[in-house]
Amino acid sequence: MVIRMPRIIQARKILKRSLSNGSTTPASMDIPKGYFAIYVGEQEKKRFVVSVSLLSEPTFQELLHQAEEEFGYNHPMGGLTIPCSEDVFTDLASRLGAF
Repeated sequence: MVIRMPRIIQARKILKRSLSNGSTTPASMDIPKGYFAIYVGEQEKKRFVVSVSLLSEPTFQELLHQAEEEFGYNHPMGGLTIPCSEDVFTDLASRLGAF
């Protein structure tokens, strides 16, 4: 099994940049340690709190790459925004044990 460290490091940088753009709100304070909030959806965005272990998954890293291409590092919701349907994301996250 090969672990691609540059992809994990890149995913962490994307997350750090995304989180540094947002402000501290009461919603951001209800996230347990080891988890982070993301917004998912094509039109209307829904907030999910998922495990940071998701960052090491190649399929999630591909979603981060798509988010980078679509939004750059300026995410409209103030947090990490993933440009896919809610159904696709919940299916992927459930298979990866992110919830």
